[in-house]
Amino acid sequence: MAIYLLALMIGIVAGLRSMTAPAAISWAAHLGYLNLEGTWLAFLGYAWTPYVLSLAAIGEMIADQLPTTPSRKMPFPFGGRIASGALCGAAIGIPAGAWIGGLVAGAIGAVLGTLGGYAFRARLAKAFRRDMPAALLEDAIAVIAAILIVRAI
Repeated sequence: MAIYLLALMIGIVAGLRSMTAPAAISWAAHLGYLNLEGTWLAFLGYAWTPYVLSLAAIGEMIADQLPTTPSRKMPFPFGGRIASGALCGAAIGIPAGAWIGGLVAGAIGAVLGTLGGYAFRARLAKAFRRDMPAALLEDAIAVIAAILIVRAI
């Protein structure tokens, strides 16, 4: 049951920041916390993958501050977050032979994280009277949650 909870939680992180979740999972695989060797997700543990995904996560956080960045609720960004959550949830489930359940839990978490994160950030931006502090707080929450989830694996 803990596997599904962790998969759901990493999905929520993917809903907040779509590249932070795969970067964290990649580091977990690369550092040996998550055994993906010999599986269809083994590439997440390759030597270069965590660095590439970490750069993508940083780029996403920067791009999120731009006024031209589309809403996370638009079809393409929303779908990307669901795919990211599903992939990361599957990775968490693979060692226990529960990759399908992990995939589903991760996808559900991504939907929750996308919609909940949007509402949370909107409320914070209204309270701060600016979006940037709300966005930075959301970044911090996503990164800290990802670290805690990886440590719990």
